[in-house]
Amino acid sequence: MKALARYGKEFGGYRMIDVPEPECGPEDIIIEIKAAAICGADMKHFKVENGSDQFNSIRGHEFAGEIVKVGAEVKDWKIGQRIVSDNSAHVCGTCPACEAGDFLCCEHKVNLGLDNNTWGGGFSKYCKIPGEILRIHKHAIWEIPEGVAYEEAALMDPICNSYKAVAQQAHLLPGQDVVVFGTGPIGLFAVQVARIMGAVNIVMVGLQDDTKVRFDVAKQLGATHCVNGSTEDVVARCTEICGRDNLGLVIECSGANIALKQAIEMTRPNAEIVRVGMGFKPLEFSINDITAWNKSIIGHMAYDSTTWRNALRLLKSGAIDVKPMITHRIGLSQWEEGFQAMADKDAIKVIMTYDYED
Repeated sequence: MKALARYGKEFGGYRMIDVPEPECGPEDIIIEIKAAAICGADMKHFKVENGSDQFNSIRGHEFAGEIVKVGAEVKDWKIGQRIVSDNSAHVCGTCPACEAGDFLCCEHKVNLGLDNNTWGGGFSKYCKIPGEILRIHKHAIWEIPEGVAYEEAALMDPICNSYKAVAQQAHLLPGQDVVVFGTGPIGLFAVQVARIMGAVNIVMVGLQDDTKVRFDVAKQLGATHCVNGSTEDVVARCTEICGRDNLGLVIECSGANIALKQAIEMTRPNAEIVRVGMGFKPLEFSINDITAWNKSIIGHMAYDSTTWRNALRLLKSGAIDVKPMITHRIGLSQWEEGFQAMADKDAIKVIMTYDYED
């Protein structure tokens, strides 16, 4: 079968390669991939070629599919079930995060479809769910509710990230306002979660490139205002929209240092800033205001089983709308076109399906 693989240890390019179909051990599950989405984490390696021939991983960690094989010792799952993976493949099971059921924060985790894994990922025909993870983490996979399409379920990763950031980590109350930095999928789903939770003003902050597609989608999904950081004074505009006393929560999904700086500047005392996005440059500004005015910067990583249970129910109910987010549907053989559409911000989410004849 074909698989889109990444080469190189730190950064490296993608190659479409031939790989054997995964073997099913006594505790394993094999799923046939029905839909896989390109994530921002995948984009870090697009058009990066370091010349390395060191195989890293089969990519694609946002995927859903149908069980086609189960090991002889598997009791909880059967052939034909439609499932979605939380992309975890290995955790230690004994660290404080694992003890709390927060498996995606295990320092020893290995994720399906991400770096340095041997089980596979969604950018192929089949993927193995290893039995070792299912022994420790029973909810590493979830059955897709009736009426939810594979392509919708494949976006559960960004949905769940947004749900945990807004609903579980922040202390948002109905009637408050929310500012969301970053117009990627997590930011757009954060808009939806804030709407569901009863926020009054939901302000989406993006850049000029976001005006061609993403601002309109943000408004469709519940944003009351969109602020163009390329042409507007973000702090002044958000203060004008919300009022200083109502700027109590920022969900920062861009990872840009300037966004964190603006979030600190605009928020009231006792405010919360949930930092979802990742940036890799050192800060060049003071963060003393978080001490002077008792503000909290909350780090965010992934989700837990409570997140998944509730987010799946919201998706099934229609409260979370995935359809406007899926802008491109292509075959896996067209992967370069999909990645380029993401790079150009013509796409929000690209769904790929396996289209090779093996």
